[in-house]
Amino acid sequence: MDAIDRKILDQLQRDATLSIAEIAERVGLSSTPCWRRIQKLEDTGVIRSRVALLDAEKLQVGVTVFVAVKTEDHSLEWLEAFAKAAAELPEVMEFYRMSGDVDYLLRIVVPDIAGYDAVYKRLINKVRLANVTSSFAMERIKYTTALPLNYAAPAF
Repeated sequence: MDAIDRKILDQLQRDATLSIAEIAERVGLSSTPCWRRIQKLEDTGVIRSRVALLDAEKLQVGVTVFVAVKTEDHSLEWLEAFAKAAAELPEVMEFYRMSGDVDYLLRIVVPDIAGYDAVYKRLINKVRLANVTSSFAMERIKYTTALPLNYAAPAF
């Protein structure tokens, strides 16, 4: 990966609807070499997909809840059941296994507190949790889907 690949990725993660010609012009290439680079970035999995980012408020899921989960069962079977239960809930946007005091962290989006309560009940109906702490985001101060590209390796 070189500086031009990073420029291409920067353009795509800011606006995936740009045409090849527009990207090529912005990064200083002609269309064909730019297209080949994008294909290579897709083939190697650097570009996983191209998506549309939707407005949560306009879609009535503007409440973000961070859910910290502690468990007493650290077996692989329990983790698989928990991961399956979380994957079946469309409100769960992100799901992480953590180090430290919290075992798992979920980011959930819902319309309101009642919506979260319904998600919580569906989750605990599927898997046993030892301790759950829910924190409602009061304000989003920074949000981006753009990854920092200055750490990208020089080669795939």
